[in-house]
Amino acid sequence: MVEVKVQSLGLDRNSSTPVVILQELDGSRVLPIWIGPSEASAIAMELAGMKFSRPLTHDLFASVIMGLGGSLQRVMITKVVENTYYAELIIQRGSELLSVDARPSDSIAIALRMDASIFTTDDLLEHTSIEVTDASDETPELEDPGEEQQDKPLGKLSPEELREYLRRMNPEDFGRFNP
Repeated sequence: MVEVKVQSLGLDRNSSTPVVILQELDGSRVLPIWIGPSEASAIAMELAGMKFSRPLTHDLFASVIMGLGGSLQRVMITKVVENTYYAELIIQRGSELLSVDARPSDSIAIALRMDASIFTTDDLLEHTSIEVTDASDETPELEDPGEEQQDKPLGKLSPEELREYLRRMNPEDFGRFNP
C-alpha cells in the first residue's frame, strides 16, 4: 500500500464533476477520483478549517466512531470496478480491527476529520483501470492519432485513451472547486 494525501480538489471542466486528487506522499504520481458535490464540499470545508456549531454528517460519523471507543487507523482505497472506486475504513476498537466498506469520498472526508492516513494500491497509481463505455455505447475512434484528447468528453474515451489522458494530466488541468 502507498500512502497518499489530498493534493487538491478540482472541477473536471468536461463534465463539471468535482475531482479529488490524491498524491503519493513520497512521489509525484496522482490518483484522480471523481466524486459528488456534497462530498467535495465536506472535504473542502475540512481542508479550509471551517467548523460549524452543529456536526455535519462526516463529523457525526467521526464522533460515533470515537464514542463507541474506536479510532480510525487508516483509509484504504483498494480498487476500481466499472468506474466505481472502493475504499475501506480500518477502525480499531480495543484489540479488534474492523474493516468497513465505504465510498472513497466519504472515507477521505472522515480521515481528514480524524487525522487518519489514507492509502491506495501501487496498481491504482500506476494503471487507473477505469471502464468508460458501456457495451451498448459505441466509442468513436480517434480520426488522427495526434488529436487532442482534452477536446473529447471523458465518457467517450476508450480505456486506453483515458489512461493516457490521466497519465498526462496535471492538477492544474482542473478548475478550482469552490464549496
